[in-house]
Amino acid sequence: MSNSPLQSQQTKSSFLSLSHPMLIGLIVLVLLVLSIGSIFMGASSLSNGQIWQNLWQGFVGEQDFVVWQHRLPRTILAILVGASLGLSGCLVQGIIRNPLASPDLLGISAGAGFCATLLLVMVPASPTWWLSIAALLGGLLAFCLIVLLAQISNPTPARLALIGVAISAFLASAINFLLVIYPVEINTAMIWLTGSLWGRGWQHIPALLLTFGLLLLLSFYLAWRLDVLGLGEQTAHHLGISVRPIEFTTLLTAVIIASLAVSVAGTISFIGLLAPHIARLLFGHQHRLLIPLSALIGAIILVLADSLARSLFAPVELPAGVLTAVIGAPYFIFLLSRYRGW
Repeated sequence: MSNSPLQSQQTKSSFLSLSHPMLIGLIVLVLLVLSIGSIFMGASSLSNGQIWQNLWQGFVGEQDFVVWQHRLPRTILAILVGASLGLSGCLVQGIIRNPLASPDLLGISAGAGFCATLLLVMVPASPTWWLSIAALLGGLLAFCLIVLLAQISNPTPARLALIGVAISAFLASAINFLLVIYPVEINTAMIWLTGSLWGRGWQHIPALLLTFGLLLLLSFYLAWRLDVLGLGEQTAHHLGISVRPIEFTTLLTAVIIASLAVSVAGTISFIGLLAPHIARLLFGHQHRLLIPLSALIGAIILVLADSLARSLFAPVELPAGVLTAVIGAPYFIFLLSRYRGW
């Protein structure tokens, strides 16, 4: 006797529920393996045995510089930056309620990139923490422009997305203008704009780690509210959700996370789009799962991209943002064709 459609759906849901712990464990394992593998990849005369020895013994001399002062902090930063971009993309998609949304779409990355580029070309020898502040201010500037322009009309998710696209295009043009009128400083700015972890070290980790941890906790607080918002603004309002404050808080959280990630690694594109979408395909639409898993998948993407960037054409190093764009652009076209029914 065949099962009814309801029984089939219940069986499928039960199977997916049982598979969640296995999938989560697999994702964590993949991140762990890639992170360890990242320490062994790159242009260096050290053998695998020497690298293992350096990892176990700790930093004891100049021979350990490659492992402890270059590859290990860079791998940790790749995890943090990728997780930050994945988390930011998850929050943006939760508010816009569109799987094609991302920090890039809303102009957050472009705003952070513009102010950081302005600092790089105007004050090339500026301290590292100046760049973080400039990127954060740029992301907040883009956010304020979005909110201001949205308030002129009814701030629907679709209008927020369109306003973000316009702001992103404007800021991208402003960045190109800066690069044209300051040709001497173009090399430093271009390396940063393509997205790279080259030259990053332990000094970049504490602030990003602390901010990411605090905002991750705030994101968990917003999780069930984003689930309710997914049912529609009127439904959320009737269920006691203050829609506008939640939207503002969520977008502000996404802005801060993405801006600080951009301040460390430059404008690495498509992670904020890919990571939440992959998490949604695997785990559904509950944000209590989407939030941490988008962060984990974002970390996996950037660790893999950075490892390949410094090993494919060693000793020449590619910007990690180039590889994420090579992967992300075709996937974005695929998603666009899928949601438009091409």
